[in-house]
Amino acid sequence: MTLNSKRALTVAIDTSTDMLVCALRWTDLETGEEHMLSRDHMCRRHANVELVNTVQAALAEAGFGIADVDAIVVGRGPGSFTGVRIGISTAKGLACGANVPLLGASTLDACAWTAWRAGERGLVGVLADAMRGEVYPALYRIDEAGPQRLFDRERVVKAAVALDEWRERADWAKIRLTGDGLVRYGKLLAEDEAARCLERSLWWPSGEGLLRSEATGDGDPAGVLPIYTRLSDAEENERRRLGLGESAHTETTGVADELAGRHLQYRPMGAADAEGAAALDASCFAGASHEAWSAKLFLDELAQDLPAPRSWWVAHDNGHIIGVAGGMVVDGDVQILDVAVDSTHRREGIARKLLSHVSYDAQMLGCTSASLEVKDDNEAARGLYESLGFTSAGVRRNYYGPGSDALVMTAQLPLVLPVDAASPEPTAAAARTWPQPAAERGEEQAAEIARQQLVLAIESSCDETAVAIINAEGNMLANQVSTQIDFHARFGGVVPEIASRKHVEVIVGVVDAALEEAAEAMGLDAPIAPTELAAVGVTQGPGLVGALVVGVAFAKGLAAGAGCPLICVNHLEGHLYANLLAQPDLEPPFIFTLVSGGHTMLVHVKAWGDYEVLGETLDDAVGEAFDKVAKALGLGYPGGPIISKLAETGNPRAIDFPRALNRRGDYRFSLSGLKTAVVSYIEHETAAGNTIHLPDLAASFEAAVFDVQYKKAKGALHETGCREYCIGGGVSANPHLRRMMIQKLGRQGIRVTVPPLNACTDNAAMIAEVARRKFKEGDFASFDVDADPNMTL
Repeated sequence: MTLNSKRALTVAIDTSTDMLVCALRWTDLETGEEHMLSRDHMCRRHANVELVNTVQAALAEAGFGIADVDAIVVGRGPGSFTGVRIGISTAKGLACGANVPLLGASTLDACAWTAWRAGERGLVGVLADAMRGEVYPALYRIDEAGPQRLFDRERVVKAAVALDEWRERADWAKIRLTGDGLVRYGKLLAEDEAARCLERSLWWPSGEGLLRSEATGDGDPAGVLPIYTRLSDAEENERRRLGLGESAHTETTGVADELAGRHLQYRPMGAADAEGAAALDASCFAGASHEAWSAKLFLDELAQDLPAPRSWWVAHDNGHIIGVAGGMVVDGDVQILDVAVDSTHRREGIARKLLSHVSYDAQMLGCTSASLEVKDDNEAARGLYESLGFTSAGVRRNYYGPGSDALVMTAQLPLVLPVDAASPEPTAAAARTWPQPAAERGEEQAAEIARQQLVLAIESSCDETAVAIINAEGNMLANQVSTQIDFHARFGGVVPEIASRKHVEVIVGVVDAALEEAAEAMGLDAPIAPTELAAVGVTQGPGLVGALVVGVAFAKGLAAGAGCPLICVNHLEGHLYANLLAQPDLEPPFIFTLVSGGHTMLVHVKAWGDYEVLGETLDDAVGEAFDKVAKALGLGYPGGPIISKLAETGNPRAIDFPRALNRRGDYRFSLSGLKTAVVSYIEHETAAGNTIHLPDLAASFEAAVFDVQYKKAKGALHETGCREYCIGGGVSANPHLRRMMIQKLGRQGIRVTVPPLNACTDNAAMIAEVARRKFKEGDFASFDVDADPNMTL
């Protein structure tokens, strides 16, 4: 989109607080006359329902449409994590769909400008609510020109601590107070202090305040990220645990070479790693001018009371430290202090992976850049850093000794990293012009794109950010997936907060990749533009609510920005339709088994859209049980592939594990008892000093799970008279389950369909197939739809 030659129209939105901020500002470029329209209103927990419609209504009231917008400004927080992500995800979708610049601004600054608009001058302290007894404190000096920050970066502290810090200032009596934190923590103020609070209506950010705030960014929506002031709870708890000196090494039984899942794992450094890290550093820098770090220096870096935050990560292989990297956060920059990788493991991407984790932590702590020193003649290291986006910024003469100079290198965060299964960290989009130039399409090309009725589908129900594009004939033109497994592996399962953060970071990049892939499949020179899509589909539920919210908010923004319909898809139905990718002629009635990390159910599919759930799990899902057993054995995450690999050489009859609810006509499932039996077996054998044969245990566990799946499927087929059977979900990728169902049911004359392996785990191809059919039926959703984490089939 090119800027209107006579008018500049900016839309501002923020959902970081209970106030839904939405305002328009348009300026006559010839006269300089400025107009503003605000639709700010209180909207507790309904921002995702109301935001897009509020933007559209405001534009319509001012006589504009989305095509008239020249730029969007979004509040980046800090604030409610979910609220911030709703605003940013929606704004990213709108900016991508309408092809306009997206800039980010601080919600705290918007609060200060709101005070300025009300005539406040002098010192103003903003106390924004951070929940859990905490606030985001921000002190400003406001004059006629506007607010000036009196703090370095956003942070979170206990409300009482923030007030006590301000009370120690000599000018405390002159500080006026505002911010929605006063609603919850105003009771901490003395009577005379409470008298200095601004009028209650000014405690929240406003659209005008956001528009007047300093908006940053290069316009590319991929680069706009929330302002976080802390790591997720899971990460913070892990760091505290490791800081106590507990070894992160889990004792396991069995033969080491069977534990393939424990190779090359990454985790934050703990006190127990100091000796190993020091030994590694000494071997890497033996004879070099660079002085190796000692164990004491590493321990000092892990202290809890350091003035500047640190991030240290290690890579280990079966308990041995083979890589280490760390950095220090100073004024929005993470200074890389050390990078070392075992000589026998170089050129395996370990340094890149470690630096990506360190820089990601830094981003979460407010950093926007990274810096380091490298010996000027170290070509290998320089090549690595340049590939990550570092460029030369200067030289420090004799830094490593007489005649040994250091090259200073800097980079903007996030670093340039690939998004794939092997290295799924946040990606910095390649430098590109934004807004993107309009594709030059001939009449025939444009007509062909319109004829194909392209539907883009988004899946974000758990820890995969996936986007697919399908045409009217059901041909999959693009199928992109960005996985987060590496970030969740050290916790033994998916951490919802981390999953939500990752979706926000990568969703624009994954959509861009899908638009490019589809264009290549169609023989086009330029990527598909969002305005060339026939519709946008998205997983509405079930799943992790925070993860779903990101996908739904972005999809609504993308559809609204591109001016096309929105289609909502049931994730469970997507797994069902994934079988059509392998067997296009599959038609009801048939029996369907869903086995995934979050769901286990047996379904009688009477017709497309007409489903009878015969039975569900009463406790653990199949995939969840696999993960928990793998965790008990110290085998890593996800557990399914590891246990499946071990079971290949095991005896499924070696251990007689229980088969729960294995009664005729009972289609319910229960796996908690089986999981308990496995853990009890491990504890008993370990206490007796016996070596557990992991392949036998894995094969016996699998047999106990799959026997029940087979018998219940067989019973349902017999009861309903169906002659077709299919399966779906992540566990349907297990080769033993697939083979058993095909062979055993096939011998009974049942046609068994299994989805392609790449369509078993969460993916957008299956969502695209459902969305394509809904598009043909005209089954569209309104923009007030919200994520539904408890959606049923």
